[in-house]
Amino acid sequence: MANHKSAIKRARQNTKRQERNRSRKAEVTTAVRKVRLALESKDKTLAKCLLVKAQSLIDRLAKIGIIKRTTAGRRISRLTAQTSSLK
Repeated sequence: MANHKSAIKRARQNTKRQERNRSRKAEVTTAVRKVRLALESKDKTLAKCLLVKAQSLIDRLAKIGIIKRTTAGRRISRLTAQTSSLK
């Protein structure tokens, strides 16, 4: 456990950030899941619409460092390829 005043504050800040980051990651997971469900139902227009939102969220997480840029690029690339291949 933290003993110094600054260490106690740091622990408090880390907990807040962890909760915030966890909720943001969950939001992205939900957005990606919605895109995949639209792909499974063969609804290309809905999938494209949802892909734009998911892409925006993923890019934002990469920008602020919650996920790595390469991970973000890979996820976006795969979702885009799946959406484009849908007939």
